[in-house]
Amino acid sequence: MHICFLTNEFPKQGFPHGGIGSFVQTLATALVKKNIKVSVVGINYTNKDETEIIENVNVYRLKKSTIKGLSWYFNSKKINDKIIEIHKQDPIHIIESPELGLAFIKKILNIKYIIRLHGGHHFFAESENRKINKWKGFQEKRSFSKADAFIAVSQYVKTHTEKYLSYNNKTVAYISNPIDTDFFKPIIENQSEDKIVFAGTVCEKKGIRQLIQAFPMVKKEFRNVTLEIYGKDWFFPDDTSYIKMLKDKELIKLGDVTKSINFHGSTPYSEIPIAYSGASVCVFPSHMETQGLVAPEAMAMEKPVVFTKLGPGPEAIENYRTGLLCDPYNPKDIAEKIIWVLSNKEEAKEMGKKAREHVLTKYGLENIVCQNIDFYKM
Repeated sequence: MHICFLTNEFPKQGFPHGGIGSFVQTLATALVKKNIKVSVVGINYTNKDETEIIENVNVYRLKKSTIKGLSWYFNSKKINDKIIEIHKQDPIHIIESPELGLAFIKKILNIKYIIRLHGGHHFFAESENRKINKWKGFQEKRSFSKADAFIAVSQYVKTHTEKYLSYNNKTVAYISNPIDTDFFKPIIENQSEDKIVFAGTVCEKKGIRQLIQAFPMVKKEFRNVTLEIYGKDWFFPDDTSYIKMLKDKELIKLGDVTKSINFHGSTPYSEIPIAYSGASVCVFPSHMETQGLVAPEAMAMEKPVVFTKLGPGPEAIENYRTGLLCDPYNPKDIAEKIIWVLSNKEEAKEMGKKAREHVLTKYGLENIVCQNIDFYKM
């Protein structure tokens, strides 16, 4: 079997990537260990063509078009041409992409086309209180019409997406994103008693602003606590920095408390376990997620986690047993959950152990990989 993933986000040294890139890397490297051939095709971060083999995964990064107004056409053409080239050399059986990815892909006979619901344009528009962009909305609908099947990473993303888009009576499977529990495992020697850790893109929908607003309440109870923020910056349409906005509008209000808030910037995927390992508590108050990788990653390291009670949060965490669920729009509630963890160290430690057991069962890599293979073979 030969599977081809379409994504521009496959991790590349020195460049930021998102959750989709991490997911594809984890699943792809696990699939090749099952003797399944895997290719990844996407547009490069830099202005050149590159081909490399990473852990036996063939990664094709294509030179991006810079033709204003027509870059979508030329980028799609390059991806289609590369797919045809790869298919001639070694026939592809499955092509998988995120929601918009099939919009301009030319279908080839005997290839099965799958969309994995990572959270598309329609899905996130509601949580971000913005209108549907007509161009992106058109692409997403066109992409859905070409899919032969869908994979939802949570029950929530399935039901929420179908409010806006049709699955066209095609098969929809429910398969969680996998967590590599050998990579994300407890690291005892790096543990701390005074660190709150956030990881993820630093943007509004991840709840980082409310977490910063909650921090002074925690600091009042625990004087030595720090907030460690790991993740790439997000930029507004006018190219202004979200982190700069936070510093200008939120941190400026906090006085000396600001000295205890540290922005670490984009962090290589290989270093994320070290970031988690230093945490007393990991906090991810997202306004919206499809599944969320960071929460189960931290849980796999036996860390007490505060996650959002919205969306798929209750699918990931049993409140006060395998973690805590918070109202991501309420800084006071976020602070109270963090304070509970810092005040109840033994209970929090036991919660962390139960969290890892839960991740091993629900998100364990071996189990999830087998579920994917079974679905691909259907």
